[in-house]
Amino acid sequence: MKSPVVKRSIVVAGHKTSVSLEEAFWSGMKEISGLRDMTLSELVGEIDSNRQQGNLSSAIRLFVLDYFRTRATSQTAGTQP
Repeated sequence: MKSPVVKRSIVVAGHKTSVSLEEAFWSGMKEISGLRDMTLSELVGEIDSNRQQGNLSSAIRLFVLDYFRTRATSQTAGTQP
């Protein structure tokens, strides 16, 4: 059985690291970085520099969850993020 978690290498702040995320989170990250007109590495670097604790994969999951939750709330209220 194939694991739902996908491990990818990414450069963050000039250092190569690997991040393990479910495909849905990778897709969300690609969408967010595209909307912000930045690379995936730049977005991960931003998340990494702002995280308070925990590992990078967890910080990314929480960031993606918060982004889409905020967007859904904004659309429900009739505004765009």
